Amino acid sequence: MADDHMPQRSDRLGLTDDELALHRTVFASDALKDMVIVLSGGAGGIGRAIAWLFARLGAHLVVVGRNQGKLSALTSNMTAKGLQASACAADIRDADAVARLFDTVWQTHGRVDGLINSAGGQFPQPAIDFSVKGWNAVIDTNLNGTWYMMQTAARHWRDNKQPGNIVNIVVVTTHGLYGIAHSIAARSGVIGLSRSVAVEWAPLNIRVNCVAPGAIETEGWNVYAPEARAAYPRSNPMMRAGSPWNVAEACAYLASPSGAFVTGETLTVDGGGQLWGETWTTGKPAYFIDKDT
Repeated sequence: MADDHMPQRSDRLGLTDDELALHRTVFASDALKDMVIVLSGGAGGIGRAIAWLFARLGAHLVVVGRNQGKLSALTSNMTAKGLQASACAADIRDADAVARLFDTVWQTHGRVDGLINSAGGQFPQPAIDFSVKGWNAVIDTNLNGTWYMMQTAARHWRDNKQPGNIVNIVVVTTHGLYGIAHSIAARSGVIGLSRSVAVEWAPLNIRVNCVAPGAIETEGWNVYAPEARAAYPRSNPMMRAGSPWNVAEACAYLASPSGAFVTGETLTVDGGGQLWGETWTTGKPAYFIDKDT
């Protein structure tokens, strides 16, 4: 069964900039008009779809990542379409770098209206084999880096007496997932943080929510074994993979006035996968295959 607006393709993964520039959206073209949005991890996959959608809805996107070349290529493509976007290289794992980033954005724009934390990464491996370096790499980016961005933005909003809005991209954590225990630990931490500070920061007029994608077809799937990739579309009752655009529109709902009375929530975009199905990031182990027969 095809995606609502885009055909499934077997020759490549994800959506191109040309596709993202034209993809149909349910939102009005001025839904985010003149809002300044900081987006981490915007150069690829889900983050790239968020960047294009938000800019098309009228926001000025400040796209953050470690690779200036990739960021500049993205923002150049966006500005060529008449959209507002700028690139800022920063390592979100470095709290001082994050502080400098937000100082620069506030000096340039005078405010930030929203923060989308899409930066992250993981590698499939049985938890018993994680090295200390591998564990820390996932925790530092997915949990610590996200927190540095959240806290720094919130401090600026508090000190400038401005409202704020945070959307964190996480993963579905309702059941155990083989091979990505480090990511589940980190993302569960982000969900817990988001729920807690949604209460703490409500008096500051700061909303905090999460979006949890399921099997979303992006180039990030290339890190997984072919067997695992082939099975992902069958990991939910809709029996297909989602598109990065599905996640981007969920973020737009939470970041725009439509989500004005929503905070502390995790919006799951997984085709019902949390309710049904299996996900095996390294292929299904023989032990579980034997139990099925």
